[in-house]
Amino acid sequence: MKHVPQLAITVLGHDRPGIIAQTAAALADLGMNLEDSSMTLLRGHFAMTLVCSGDADAPTVEEALFPLVDGSLDVSVRSLSDSDTAVSSGARTVLVSVHGGDRLGIVSRVAGVIGDAGGNITDLTTRLAGGLYVLAAEVDVPDGIELDTFTAQLAQTGQLLGVEVRVQPLDRDEL
Repeated sequence: MKHVPQLAITVLGHDRPGIIAQTAAALADLGMNLEDSSMTLLRGHFAMTLVCSGDADAPTVEEALFPLVDGSLDVSVRSLSDSDTAVSSGARTVLVSVHGGDRLGIVSRVAGVIGDAGGNITDLTTRLAGGLYVLAAEVDVPDGIELDTFTAQLAQTGQLLGVEVRVQPLDRDEL
């Protein structure tokens, strides 16, 4: 089977209509297949990360995306090695959600408990609405980790922070 090179692309900057459409069209014109993507708006700033495969190299893709660099957007393209593109094989995926009053250290402490247990955060979103802080993280939990113990450790950390922490199983195929 032929090895198809992969590229990681980031687009960051002030939001405006058409960024996704322009990016996708430029990549399609080069024959690049959009494999994985994450796009979001963070307080008026657009953030997009893509993994694409195809025959175009990083400089060619950068040149094709140059029209996006209009003073308000930054575009970065880099080649991925095979080791960069390994897919996580975590046996169990859980959703860790945190709700409560905003305070310094929530992400640090929760992510620390997850990392110390051997968990791998594969997606993380946070929002601050007024004084309410919300965190949602998809976490791959290794087979050797007892889920009840992991949940109890996170709940204890939540109590120390004054926030509620919940852990629920996810089916990756439903994401």
